[in-house]
Amino acid sequence: MNNYFETVYEIIRTGHWVTDSISKELKEFDIYEPQYNVLKILNSAKGKPISVNTILENMVQRSSNVSRIVDKLNAKGLVERTLSFQDRRKMDIIITEEGIELLKKLDRKVHGFHKPMMNNLNSQELEKLSQLLKKLKEK
Repeated sequence: MNNYFETVYEIIRTGHWVTDSISKELKEFDIYEPQYNVLKILNSAKGKPISVNTILENMVQRSSNVSRIVDKLNAKGLVERTLSFQDRRKMDIIITEEGIELLKKLDRKVHGFHKPMMNNLNSQELEKLSQLLKKLKEK
């Protein structure tokens, strides 16, 4: 039982270390990891507007501050908000061209952070780790 909690603790610490490190890497752009995550989600929608709830569902770290994050990105001109055609109570969010261009720079910084560690585990170790993490989440 003790190994279980030690392992879960190490997973949590590693996750926080990665997100904190990404935020440090992106600080020069005045972007933090949750904002980067929102831009990645919006970019993956390939030009289709998505709701705040959809963004929240796809975030690495779910945050009740998604609306605030979107507001900050909107103020920077990186995203646009419009009233949803299907539900006037909801907002549709889309990444702007400026957001896409910045995201390319951010992706290079994030890749640069990860690059030195990419060879720490071989492909079989990565596959096994991924399988074990998925297994841990089974109920």
